[in-house]
Amino acid sequence: MQGDDRPLVLHVMYRFDVGGLENGIVNLINHMPADAYRHAVLALTEVTDFRQRIQRNDVEFVSLRKPPGHGVWQYPKLFRLIRKLRPAIVHSRNLAALEVQVPAWAAGVPVRIHGEHGRDVGDLDGSNVTYQRVRRFYRPFVHHYMALSRDLADYLVDKVQVPPSKINQVYNGVDTDRFCPAPHGQQVIAGCPFNPAEHFIVGTVGRMQPVKDQIMLANAFVQAIVLDPKLRLRMRLVMVGEGPLRAQAQAMLDTAGLGALAWLPGERSDVADIMRGMHVFALPSLAEGISNTILEAMASAVPVVATAVGGNADLVLQGQTGYIVPSAHPQAMALRLVELASSPARAHAMGQAGRQRVQATFSLQAMVSTYQRVYDQQLRLSDSIRSTPKNQ
Repeated sequence: MQGDDRPLVLHVMYRFDVGGLENGIVNLINHMPADAYRHAVLALTEVTDFRQRIQRNDVEFVSLRKPPGHGVWQYPKLFRLIRKLRPAIVHSRNLAALEVQVPAWAAGVPVRIHGEHGRDVGDLDGSNVTYQRVRRFYRPFVHHYMALSRDLADYLVDKVQVPPSKINQVYNGVDTDRFCPAPHGQQVIAGCPFNPAEHFIVGTVGRMQPVKDQIMLANAFVQAIVLDPKLRLRMRLVMVGEGPLRAQAQAMLDTAGLGALAWLPGERSDVADIMRGMHVFALPSLAEGISNTILEAMASAVPVVATAVGGNADLVLQGQTGYIVPSAHPQAMALRLVELASSPARAHAMGQAGRQRVQATFSLQAMVSTYQRVYDQQLRLSDSIRSTPKNQ
């Protein structure tokens, strides 16, 4: 923007669509002081209508529409784009966007930051040697790293050999004004056939893709009814999200004769209202960074049962704000669901404890302040290096 001396941050990701990573970028841009930085969003593939969640009108969006595969041949196009935008900071997210660091380096971008937000379905435990090598190849082009969980920070040190001094670990923040409990207990979810005054609603929200493993939750729900047949009268399942697992999960529930006890409405934009209708939030993922939906559930005073992957155990205090169970283990999930359904007062107390924990530790302002501090520090360091005479 001509005549605007605010530094530009170019946020780069594979696709700008509904998801936790993208939601974090939305929150960062919306809540960072407008006089601090300008922002632009570059999706290597596509920017969707999700862009409408950004409330500022000075944000530029660019879709590269890159086909699948490594994009070395896209480097000239990226180089020209970066030279045109002239960002002070390029901030890429996850392995699929890491390749932008080379053209950013070639274009002379003063500060190059890379964020690790979670695991891919092809590398659930971080043991994929090819992915480690790719990250090590790009390491010299990156000035600083942001890791969303202790697990990811450890991975960068141990597997990618990034010095700890070049890593900041930052938790996602949640808007506790938007995500908050209903004043008089769980509220009715618009369009949902279940009534939280009569039913005990187990819910989840997320892209219905293999890494999120909603099939495990559907299986756990079936097993919970088998463990305690009385729950057929009042336990209900809500699975919000779109993707290939939606039809599979519905088919599994139908085959078990429990299809009428579940509601799978597809993608919804009213997630805050949906959270206020749940009695328990379940996250069956095979991999996570720091889950936005766990934080949103906790902020809504909903207890959480989540799998022991990524940063989930950083968020959920075992036995206090919910439970951590092994991934791909529907029996363990089922046992915890039965336990909470059998003790609504305990579930309520856990939800209240979760709300207090989010307010104390995972505020949106804390997240924004950390990012802004890192941006400021890296720019000062860059200015210092550039102003140092070459012969010193």
